[in-house]
Amino acid sequence: MKSAPELLTDPFLQLPTATSVQVVWFTEFLGDHHSVSYGENLQKTSPARTTKLSRTREDQESRVGNQTQNGQIYQKPVQRHIWRHEAVVTELTTGVRVPYRVTSVREDGQSVSSEVFTLTTTPQPGTPLKILLTSDHQLKPMTAANLQKVVETVGQIDGVWFAGDLVNVSDRASEWFDDNRGNAFFPGLQGHAKYQIEHNGVKVTYTGGKIIQNAPMFTCIGNHEVMGRFQRTASLDDEFNDTIPREIAQKLSGAKSLKDHSFNTDTYEEILSLPASQPGGKTYYAVSFGDVRLVVLYVTNMWRSPRLDRDTKGRYREAEKDFNHPENWGYGQIIYEPIFAGSQQYNWLKQELNSQEFQQAKYKVVMFHHPPHTLGCNIIPPYTNPIGIIEHNDLGETKSIDYQYPKDQDYIIRDLIPLLETAKVQLVFYGHSHLWNRFISASGMHFLETSNVGNSYGAAWGERQREIPNNYQKDCIAIGDPNGLQPIVPTLSPLLGEDGQPQPYIASNDITVFSIFDTGTGTISSYLFDTKKPDTGVVKFDEFKLKS
Repeated sequence: MKSAPELLTDPFLQLPTATSVQVVWFTEFLGDHHSVSYGENLQKTSPARTTKLSRTREDQESRVGNQTQNGQIYQKPVQRHIWRHEAVVTELTTGVRVPYRVTSVREDGQSVSSEVFTLTTTPQPGTPLKILLTSDHQLKPMTAANLQKVVETVGQIDGVWFAGDLVNVSDRASEWFDDNRGNAFFPGLQGHAKYQIEHNGVKVTYTGGKIIQNAPMFTCIGNHEVMGRFQRTASLDDEFNDTIPREIAQKLSGAKSLKDHSFNTDTYEEILSLPASQPGGKTYYAVSFGDVRLVVLYVTNMWRSPRLDRDTKGRYREAEKDFNHPENWGYGQIIYEPIFAGSQQYNWLKQELNSQEFQQAKYKVVMFHHPPHTLGCNIIPPYTNPIGIIEHNDLGETKSIDYQYPKDQDYIIRDLIPLLETAKVQLVFYGHSHLWNRFISASGMHFLETSNVGNSYGAAWGERQREIPNNYQKDCIAIGDPNGLQPIVPTLSPLLGEDGQPQPYIASNDITVFSIFDTGTGTISSYLFDTKKPDTGVVKFDEFKLKS
């Protein structure tokens, strides 16, 4: 007898307008039909449009079903068949919440329905909102605890802004839906996670929070949303690490698909409904949400190892074994979408910053992934295209292939930030380094990195040093922000260092952080929760206001 059908996710909300909102959910069956019931007594119905995800797969590194590190189901990448259902709920009244429920009917006539949640239109100017600022979940150990504490502390969230790195390997389906460790992307944001944290022999299970069933989410692309050359390697991890520049792919593959032979964001774009710009599609866009104009940019590059040994295909050099095989080169920390002055994205941004929607917004916020200012090692080297230098010995043999990144050509600092300063952006929000820290420029523009949900790689502060090659010591300081701003000490309850002094950051694998933007007051509040002390509750440790 066939088992009863199940939903792979709860529904979640996308693309609200003044009279409508999109409802999205997933199943592992095509189904006969899928729909949303909504309104009083759920008497209205909207049918869903169904599409199949084209690149979701599992492999030997997946943690799904009975597959563990010791017991393998998958020996190589195998397609996982997943269908996406999207219904547009229309004829809504501005600001009025209505109940809704989704139903999927399988081909054999059996059906499955979700719980009842609520939806509403896009908030109008003047509506006070509580917006969750988050990033870099990546199935990290404290993500479920983080999201559970958001709901317990704040209650109903009105929107989620996610500054990239939703999962680790974008094409690995279980990372989105049902990783058997209990901390996949959707379960965490929908209150269905089951992740245990143990301290001193005491285990606490965290479930995440029911957030995106009732609140729309706007995301940007981080380096982990980008997949490399399609099906060229034996594992999804290797495929993720196998990105090369488009122009190199053109030389190597000729007329074949550049996307398949360089890099792509297909799964990310297929899973999410997002606003779209004319040149950038879903990869960069702008949206009005209550009193805020949110501008989302595609600012991220390939993360490569800083190691300098002969076998590493890293950010500073190629592996010696590949010197004569340019098809295997990494080409340094390549930038996926240009943001330098005169580029397509930069020109679009200039137009957006001059638009009526942007100019009239009470709060102007820009979100992207790569930090302009931080205390983490991932901001080294500067954000610019690698310059390759090949040296040969007297016999004409390749002796080294190195990459340099001139500091005066950092596109974020040289081109992007001055543009945002001129436009009087109040907040730049980003992630990537798994830290909490913030800065203020001389003009009063705020920079906030609130990506710390556990799995910190440390902050370059005090005696902590970055891994920087000798030839970069003259260009990049080893301690503090390489781009010159002083970090702000939290205003309410900063953590103390070993010297007893307040620390201007949080970098911890035990303490998780989230931030809430209250648009009614213009206040951004940051909270911490110590998983070593689960009974002590959440602490508000920092707060600041944006000038309207």
